[in-house]
Parts: sequence; C-alpha cells; structure tokens
Amino acid sequence: MSAPESRSAPRSPLIWLLAGLAALVVVNLAKNSAFLSITLHDGHLYGIPIDILNQGSRTMLLALGMTLVIATGGVDLSVGSVIAITGAICALLLRESHGLAFTLTAALAAGAVAGAANALLIARLGVQPIVATLILMVAGRGIAQLLADGQVIVIAHPAFEFLANGFIAGFPFAPLVVGALYLATHFLLRRTALGLFLEAVGDNELASRFAGLAAARIKALAYVFCGACAALTGVFTAANIRAADAHRAGENAELDAIFAVVVGGTALTGGRFSILGSFLGALLIQTLTTTMYNLGVAPAVAPVPKALLILVVSLVQSEKFRAIASRAFRRARNATA
Repeated sequence: MSAPESRSAPRSPLIWLLAGLAALVVVNLAKNSAFLSITLHDGHLYGIPIDILNQGSRTMLLALGMTLVIATGGVDLSVGSVIAITGAICALLLRESHGLAFTLTAALAAGAVAGAANALLIARLGVQPIVATLILMVAGRGIAQLLADGQVIVIAHPAFEFLANGFIAGFPFAPLVVGALYLATHFLLRRTALGLFLEAVGDNELASRFAGLAAARIKALAYVFCGACAALTGVFTAANIRAADAHRAGENAELDAIFAVVVGGTALTGGRFSILGSFLGALLIQTLTTTMYNLGVAPAVAPVPKALLILVVSLVQSEKFRAIASRAFRRARNATA
C-alpha cells in the first residue's frame, strides 16, 4: 500500500497578521523614517507606536468582548450604541457632581444590562443574534440621544480625562488597562474549562446541552461580558474627547471589532477563537488607519483600503484559497518552462 500523501501543517492565522503588520510598517518607514521612533518627554513616552496602541486600545477592548460572542456562534451589532449610551451616562452623572467610582460603576452596569437584554432575546427566547442585537443597535442610539437631549455634553473632570489621556510609569493608562484585561481573559479561558465550554457551545449547541452544559447561561455570560467591554470602551471614548457625543460616538465601531476578531482567526460560525489573534487584528486595523492618515488618504476613501486589506488577510488565511493559488502558480510556471 502506498504511503499517504504528506501534507504540510496549516499555518497559524497569526503569521498572516504579523506579515500584514510588517508590511504596513515597511510602507510607513518608506514615507517617514521616524515612524518607529519613541521619545521620553517629562517622564511620558511619545511616538507613533504609542499613539497606535493608545488609539487602538478601544478597538482592542471591543474585539475582546466580541471574540467571546462570536465564539458562541453569535454576533453583537449593538456595541456602538452601548458606547454612546455609556458616554452619555458618564457625562450626565459627572455634571451632577457624582463621584468617579459611582459614575464608572453605573456605566459598566448599563453595559452589562444591555448585554443581558441581548442575552435574553438570544439565549432564552431564541431570536437570531443579528436580529436581536440590531434591535438594540437602533434603539440604543435613540436612548443615547434621549439621555443627552440631542446635544454634545462637554466633560470637565481631570480624573475622568486621565482614564484615556493619563500616563502610568510613562506609559498611557488605557492600553495598560486593556492589556491587563486581555491577560486576565486569556488566563480565565485557557486555564479553566470556560474556554472549552464556549467552544463546545459555538461548535454544536445541541450536543453541548446533551453533554450537560448550560448552553444558554454560557451564551448569556458572553453577551454580558461583551456589553461590559463596550461600556468601558464608551468610558474611554468620552474621556478621550472630553465629551459625550450621542450621535457619533461608537459609529461603525462594531464593524472594526468584528473585522479584528475575524482576521484574528476566530471562526464566525463559532467553536474556535483566539484572544491573541483579536488583539493583533485590532492592532492591524489601527495601524492601517494611521498609515492612511500618514499617506494623506481622504477620510471618505479610507474605508476602501481598509476593506481591501481585510479581504487580503482573510484570503491568505483560507486554506482553500491558498490551495487554488498554489495550483494556479504551478500551472503558470509549467507553462513558461
């Protein structure tokens, strides 16, 4: 009997993400040789890489929550509206002279409630995730407008502003918080059985229930966590611009989060996820955004190269596409030989 045909092991999606990041760095270095330069001024680190981490921390945070939701086979389109709602809540509470701790608690609680509302419709009532979260996506933006009375509320609170613009040990505060959350989430999912439960529910919910898993509860926890991540993103967004903009805050944020999760190797069908991949995916998107600014790409045209890059990374991650491309390359090479 002939030996089975040897096949190379599939490459990790992280390889293609790192290749995309490297390509963007090369493009930026060709435009600006000081692209990777980091300077220390008044005890604080400054530079384009620091700005990418600081500005990208919000997409990273959204992608963290979205990873768990997509791992269960769902999706959350409402995170952008939750950002707007929590920003408005923070502005109103701070304007009424409530303490920072109470304000943050209220904002996180609002995000968790939004996630619980999605979980009720999806996990308990059987509504399709895209429909259930679309409801809150539309209604949530109206709730934010109602809270803010259709106005942009200016926030003048130094401690609140520190959350997005402050530094600790020379490093921006927001990326430190997001990095700590990523490490904690990775430890929780990979050092306990929770990660296996998420993958089991996403891979086959019916079989997981027969195996004794509380599938509805696991899915509910994922949506509540996603809502809390969106709420914290809303806090960072409001602190960064020092205002609550119920109309524009979080606009299209859900798309960037989903893109980051997908290019990071998490399957949209559920059952497989990568926390590190989502982090690198968000970093790739923010680096691309910065690259377009540096190259002078008009904001109206900016979504086109972003979509093209995401398409390219997604294609090279596909084993089927790589097989087709490899066969086409071999045929072309044989034809010219």
